[in-house]
Amino acid sequence: MYFVTATRMALIEHARNRLALWLVALYLPTWLALSFLAIPAQPVQYVLRASGETLWAHGNQLSQISGALNAVTQIVGFMMFSVTFRTSAFDRRLALAGYPRTYLVTAKICVLITISAIISVYATAAMTLFWHQQRPPVLALSIFLAAVTYGALGVLLATLVRGELEGMFLILMISIADVGLQNPIANHAANNHFVSVLPIYGAMQAATAGGFSSTTPITHLTLQLVWFTALTGLGLIVFHRNTRDRRTHLCGEPDGPTERPLTAA
Repeated sequence: MYFVTATRMALIEHARNRLALWLVALYLPTWLALSFLAIPAQPVQYVLRASGETLWAHGNQLSQISGALNAVTQIVGFMMFSVTFRTSAFDRRLALAGYPRTYLVTAKICVLITISAIISVYATAAMTLFWHQQRPPVLALSIFLAAVTYGALGVLLATLVRGELEGMFLILMISIADVGLQNPIANHAANNHFVSVLPIYGAMQAATAGGFSSTTPITHLTLQLVWFTALTGLGLIVFHRNTRDRRTHLCGEPDGPTERPLTAA
């Protein structure tokens, strides 16, 4: 019952975020179309570290994969940040009133996974309208893992920043830098070893493999899962700290204020 109630509250908050819904419905397919149509189809050499092979991929197809990852990470990160930031005070009150925090956290994670799965399948289906991918399920799974990673990042930022504008700006800038540095169209040094430390490096490699190779990049998919797990763990730690009962003292002191003895003037 606790889990169902917490999940319903999370879904209602997401449904109220009309901007995010419009971004999914209109911005995502529009951005994917522009990424494909505006970039030349000239073949680009790309070293796929996931398999060690050198690929020759059409520039517009490769750019569309980067565009999909960029759009999905921003949208899901924005959605999770916005809802978590707006409901943080309410969550603290629920926790202080005795609502189990485990159910609050589990509901948020389940909603994040569900939203990311829907958006990832939607993005992959839109991409298949433009060109044929070698392994669409691998591509969809890669986009999904990138989405949940940035969703976890959004939740973490919502517990750390003081203003909504700061959080939105951070998600936007991190996603642009993350994807942009790995895009061989925008960065000719995209195969530099430095990119391997970026948050969605695993998803980028796996998505490219899903588009142009028959390889199943288990290692890079696992790497992306590690990023998601790490960010989720950090978010849980901060959430637990922010929602603890601060009226309880560590040294066994009573909750109420201690009376001071009256002294003569």
